[in-house]
Amino acid sequence: MPSGEKSKYTDKQKRQAEHIEKSYEQRGVSKDEAEERAWRTVNKQDGGGKKPGGSGRRTSDR
Repeated sequence: MPSGEKSKYTDKQKRQAEHIEKSYEQRGVSKDEAEERAWRTVNKQDGGGKKPGGSGRRTSDR
């Protein structure tokens, strides 16, 4: 079952994942597998969520 926080994704990325998921389901892939593949595809294309506030190291002000 796919898990993870999806709030860091843009609306466009969410729409893309939904469209990809529907395509996989039409090909006979199970709902869970289709959702997982769709998010993997979006991550590969865009490098993950684009909204600020994600993980990252702070840098000093030096």
